[in-house]
Amino acid sequence: MRWQDSIPYAWRLRYQLLKRKRADLQAGIPFAEKRQKTEYPFRIELQQAVKRSYLYENKLHNIRLASESIRQTLIRPGELFSFWRSVGKPGAREGFKAGRNLVNGRLQAGIGGGLCQLSGLIYHLALLGGLEVVERHSHSVDIYQESERFTPLGADATVAYGYKDLRFRNNLPFNIYFEVKVAAEQITGRLCAEKEISPEPVRFIRKPKGAGEEVKTWREMQTCCQLLTSSFYQKNHK
Repeated sequence: MRWQDSIPYAWRLRYQLLKRKRADLQAGIPFAEKRQKTEYPFRIELQQAVKRSYLYENKLHNIRLASESIRQTLIRPGELFSFWRSVGKPGAREGFKAGRNLVNGRLQAGIGGGLCQLSGLIYHLALLGGLEVVERHSHSVDIYQESERFTPLGADATVAYGYKDLRFRNNLPFNIYFEVKVAAEQITGRLCAEKEISPEPVRFIRKPKGAGEEVKTWREMQTCCQLLTSSFYQKNHK
């Protein structure tokens, strides 16, 4: 056991939150905030299935709760969107329920579980919108069979409160916001824009590598392709 593991989790979390807050203050980052806004007519839309599994209803509840906070967040030009600054602490006191989380390559129950599908959906929309991704973390293990996928491998974005965030900058010259509609077995995400916006083609190219698989994410441009990120996933031996 590492010596850090002997420190109570609440203390470690508080340290991580203070550390990140200090870094943000020193950087002088302008973050998007919850603001009153009008409905924007221009949209990029994605739909994903929500697979039935253990704690399925709780997952839908958590996604609905977090989506409401995200919808209230207006992102002005030059501002940074932070998943956790928008959603807040995913605790029981805040109304979240136990859901499935992937921790150290294993699925386990935890308060606020299931939000990674929401963060992955927002990430994919940000890519299609041509936004500048500042922080994104892939899962360490690919837990799905091909028939089980609801999104391409490489389009995920795992989040862990205080430790792993999803952040991107609005590099467009107009305001944007995200909204997510949750229905039985399906969620629909929209990137809503103040002015006309079109999706930029994005490809996820998979290649076997060692004990897993590497996925390179490319943005297709008129004259070339731009490499956005590279992710590695261990194989799930279940």
